[in-house]
Amino acid sequence: MDAGNGLSLELGKYQKQVNIRLKEMQGQDFVKRLWNKEEDLWMNGNIQSEISNLSMGWLNVASKMLDSLPMVEEFSKTIQREGLSHIVLLGMGGSSLTPLVFQKTFLHKESLGQAFAEGMKLTVLDSTEPEMIKKIENEINISKTLFIVSSKSGTTAEVMALYNYFFNRVVATKGEMAGENFIAITDEGSPLVELALQKKFRKTFINFPDIGGRYSALSYFGILPAVLMGVNVKELLERTLLMIKACGPQVPASQNPGVILGAAIAELAKQGYDKLTYLLPSSLSSFGLWLEQLLAESTGKNDKGILPLNGIPLMGTNAYGKDRLFFQLKLSGKKDDILSERLKDLVSLEHPVISIEIKDELDLGQEFFRWEIATATASAILGVNPFDQPNVQESKKCTDYLLKKIEKDGKLPDMKPTLTEGSVNYYYRLQNSESLPVFNSSNNQEGAKSLMEYFLQLVKPGDYISLQAYLPEISVVNKYIFGLQQYLQKRLHVAVTTEFGPRYLHSTGQYNKGGPNTGIFIQFIGSSASDLSIPDHVYSFGLLKKAQAIGDMEALIKHKRRVILIDFGTDIINGLNSFKQVIERVQPTPKSSLIFYGKKDYAQINVAERIGV
Repeated sequence: MDAGNGLSLELGKYQKQVNIRLKEMQGQDFVKRLWNKEEDLWMNGNIQSEISNLSMGWLNVASKMLDSLPMVEEFSKTIQREGLSHIVLLGMGGSSLTPLVFQKTFLHKESLGQAFAEGMKLTVLDSTEPEMIKKIENEINISKTLFIVSSKSGTTAEVMALYNYFFNRVVATKGEMAGENFIAITDEGSPLVELALQKKFRKTFINFPDIGGRYSALSYFGILPAVLMGVNVKELLERTLLMIKACGPQVPASQNPGVILGAAIAELAKQGYDKLTYLLPSSLSSFGLWLEQLLAESTGKNDKGILPLNGIPLMGTNAYGKDRLFFQLKLSGKKDDILSERLKDLVSLEHPVISIEIKDELDLGQEFFRWEIATATASAILGVNPFDQPNVQESKKCTDYLLKKIEKDGKLPDMKPTLTEGSVNYYYRLQNSESLPVFNSSNNQEGAKSLMEYFLQLVKPGDYISLQAYLPEISVVNKYIFGLQQYLQKRLHVAVTTEFGPRYLHSTGQYNKGGPNTGIFIQFIGSSASDLSIPDHVYSFGLLKKAQAIGDMEALIKHKRRVILIDFGTDIINGLNSFKQVIERVQPTPKSSLIFYGKKDYAQINVAERIGV
């Protein structure tokens, strides 16, 4: 089905159900009601906040940013005339992912379509990993760097810790003039507004208060960094207005490219195809990170949701279960023979596929908006509120508890490992405990192999495994993590995702705890050989990172999720290699009954047969 505006659907027998849904929505004036911000579209009015007042300003923000563009461009020219040449954006989740898309997508000046002569180099820092912080510090001339402190609430723990660290570094170089190297993007009345005033920041950009973090791509949070790095934002926003018009209140559901997309992904999810698997060219791969947060955090609640699968290695087409909806984003006129052939194979095997073709990278603005409309639409069909994130706060509370323990005792609470193999400690607990944290000891003498064999036999068809790495995001670590991802996906025949903490806490963290209980979580932590202290705090970045990992584990256990935590200590690379060897010794693990067991009921297969012993 060619739905127009670059969107095409290959849904097979499910196209009929999507058409029925669109006809129903048309009869209910869904599009007009969405633009009127009528709360009862989501959960029949059972909403915790006033959606129309607090969360839907993204519908009109593109035109507001066009009006503000001359001021932002003049600001950019001013700071460049003064000799600032590098930008480091300190942010998490919705305040960092859109800038990360721009950073990764517009790598070369010739692709910027510049609106003015020069742009600045942009680096997004959304990690509390000491090695990553030091790496970026070593790459910049700190006196010529503009730091963007980006936080809607002005209280995001990671962002404020990073601010404290770098402000302290700039003070050492510029003294009382340090504030000239800092700007803030935040909401009116946040603590960051007062902080910026006290520390004499160069400027504070007050964002629109009626926009949630993950819907803020086209607001100051996304647009300001794009202008500073030299992207032709005027063209990007003008193209976005065309998509806004195409998705507007006068366009019926059956012709509305955002609503059609949302209806398709929701109806397929209701049929069990709840894992949106990306087929993206490398030049657009960062868009998948942004979409991951938007979809997972918006829809993943009340045991429902759509899980985007970003960075999944390509597999043989017969290796995918009947839980995948495939999404291809492609550039017009640019061929990717591998992805094109894979797409044909998937369609021929009756896998549902959604394709979007864009002219060039400056069409990303309209894709931000199309997917925001689609996500709001899909959430209405699934019966969830797309504008809250109730389970994100749970991990924060667990982390805050641990940080207070550090402030009181000078260290994290002691954790007793389930078992130790060499320098690697394994922590596994099936049920939550009243005290936090408690890990029961084990008399298991078979070591890590037996523990992982037991843990992985919990996997069922339709599940997904999430490798959650609180480790340096560097090439050697990536090689091990992505290698484990590919190996486990081949062995278990379920989706395996890779996520780096603490970034994912502000992205898929909501889905992991609020969505369907189909996740298997393997968390990796390590200790930096040379930690970094956080000014004005008793704990370091390393301890903050560990507290976040353990806090998230406790929140997962509270929701009866299957989770294991593995601590590599200071020798992270040897720890990863040791774990790789453990996994490779594990006996064959469950395979999807849809592929390998035919009509045999998977639940009736005994455990020994499932793990191949």
